Amino acid sequence: MGWAGVFERILGGDLSVEIRAFDGSRAGAAGADVCVEVRSPLALSHLANAPGELGLARAYVSGALEVHGDMYGALAAFPSVTLNDVPADLRRELFFKLAGYRFWWPVRVPEVEHRSRGWRHSKHRDSQSISYHYDVSNRFYEHVLGPSMTYTCAVYPEQDATLEQAQFTKHDLVARKLDLSEGQRLLDVGCGWGGMVMHAAEHYGVRGLGVTLSRQQAQWAQKAIAERGLADLAEVRYMDYRDVPETGFDAVSSIGLTEHIGLKQLPHYFSFLQNKLVPGGRLLNHCITRPHGQQRARTGKFIGRYVFPDGELEPVGTLVSAMNDNGFEVRHEENLREHYALTLAHWCENLDRNWSAAVAEAGHARARVWRLYMAACRLGFERNNIQLHQVLGVKLDGTDARMPLRPAF
Repeated sequence: MGWAGVFERILGGDLSVEIRAFDGSRAGAAGADVCVEVRSPLALSHLANAPGELGLARAYVSGALEVHGDMYGALAAFPSVTLNDVPADLRRELFFKLAGYRFWWPVRVPEVEHRSRGWRHSKHRDSQSISYHYDVSNRFYEHVLGPSMTYTCAVYPEQDATLEQAQFTKHDLVARKLDLSEGQRLLDVGCGWGGMVMHAAEHYGVRGLGVTLSRQQAQWAQKAIAERGLADLAEVRYMDYRDVPETGFDAVSSIGLTEHIGLKQLPHYFSFLQNKLVPGGRLLNHCITRPHGQQRARTGKFIGRYVFPDGELEPVGTLVSAMNDNGFEVRHEENLREHYALTLAHWCENLDRNWSAAVAEAGHARARVWRLYMAACRLGFERNNIQLHQVLGVKLDGTDARMPLRPAF
C-alpha cells in the first residue's frame, strides 16, 4: 500500500479531498477541487521528527507537503485525529516506516521557525516575540489586512458587510463602550497600526496615545497619522505598555494585547491599567479566549513556533475575575466568536488574491505560514475551539460607576 492509502487508513475512507503521494499512490476523492500532495519523503521525515501538528506544519511550510485548492476547505474536510485514535497495529507500522525516513532523509527546521529565549514575558523576550510576528513587512500586512490595517476581530453589522465596514464598526463599538467624547484622553495598549487612536481622534475628538512593541507598526502609524492630519490629537509610540509614564486617562482600550500577556501576569496587567485611569474611567479589553477552563493557556506548537511566540489564551471567566480582583467593576461582556470567523475569511481571501505580491514581500515560507494559520483559526472559531470576548470594566469613583442605568452602546 502506498503512502496515500496509509493516510486514508488513518483519516478514514470517506474523504472529500484527494490525497496524492510522491510514490505515485492516490486515495480519497479523485479529481476533487482540493488535493493534499505529499511531495517528498522529507514530509514523512518531518512527521517522524515531530509527530502531530508541528511536524505537519514544518512539512507544509518547507514545501514538502502541498495543499492544492482552498486551504480552509482542506482543513475542514479532515477529521480531528490524534495518534491515540490510530489503531495500535497501524501505529506500530507507522513508527517503523517513519523511523526509516527520518534516518535516510534528515530534515532542517524551516528558518522562519522562532525559538524564544530569555525569561518568559520579560520585556526583552516580549519585544522579540512581538517583533517576530509583526515586523515582517508593512506591505505584506497591507496585502492581508486591507486598507484599515487592523489586525483584530472586526464586528459585522450584517452578514454581507465588507471587511472595512466591519473594522469601522468594531472601532466605533469600542469607542461607544468607552463613552468617548471630545477632549478626553485615551490610552490604547498594543495599538497595532494605530487604527483605534486614529478613529477616536477623527470621530470623537479624543486625544489618543497608542503604544506598540513593533517598530514597523509604529512607523506606519506615525506616517498615517500625519497624512490624515491627526497629529494634534493622535500619537503612536514604539514602547512597552509597562513603560508609559502618563496617567489620568479617561479610557483605556486593549484590543488584541491580552493574548501576549500571560496568565501569571494578568493581575499586574489589569492593576497597571487601572492605575492609568481617572476615577470613573473605563477599560475595554478585547481578546481571543478559550471556550472553557479545562484547556491549557499556552498555545499549540505550530502557533507558538510560527505565529505568536509565548501566546497564552485564558477563558473569559479568568479574565473577568482578574479584572474584578484588580480594581475594575465589570459592567458588560460579549462573545464575538462568529465575527472573528468572518474576519479571517476575508483575510484569507485577501492573501489568496494577493498571493504573488505577498510571497515577494515576505518570502514563500512566511506566506505559507499565514495561509495555514488563518485558515486553521477560521475553523477554530467556527467550531468553538476558540472565542473572542470584549469585557468592559470601570474604575469606580467611590461607589459611582458613572454609567447610565442601561448601556448606550
